[in-house]
Amino acid sequence: MQSIPVDMARLGSVMCVVPPEPRVNPDTGEVRKDREGNPVWVVGVSVRQLEKRRADVIDIAVSGQPQGISEGARVVVVDLVATAWEIDGRKGTSFRAAAVRPENATAGGGGGSVPGRGKAAASGGDA
Repeated sequence: MQSIPVDMARLGSVMCVVPPEPRVNPDTGEVRKDREGNPVWVVGVSVRQLEKRRADVIDIAVSGQPQGISEGARVVVVDLVATAWEIDGRKGTSFRAAAVRPENATAGGGGGSVPGRGKAAASGGDA
C-alpha cells in the first residue's frame, strides 16, 4: 500500500474531538503494537479545508500515548500520511502521524506538512 503525505498547510484549525485511546485488536482485546513494539494509540480529530465549510472527523494512529490532549483542544499533527486500503470488499482510508500534540506545545519542534515515513497503520473509516 502506498502512503500519501497530507499537506496540513491546506487545512484550517485541527481539533481533538475524541481523546487518545489505545488501538485494541477486536478479536483478542490486546493493544496493537507498531513495528518497533510500541503501543498504538488513536486520536479522533476534526479537519476542515480552508476554502470549505464542511469538516470531517478522522482517526489518526500514533505510536505511544499522546500527552496533554483532551476533547476540544486544538492540536498539531506531525507528518500525517493517508493510506487507502481494501479488505474483503470493504475499503477506506487510514491515517497515521509521527505525533499529535497540543497546539501550544513547543517540545519536539513544529508540526506541519513534512512528508510521512511510508509506514501505515490501521485507522479510519469506509470511503
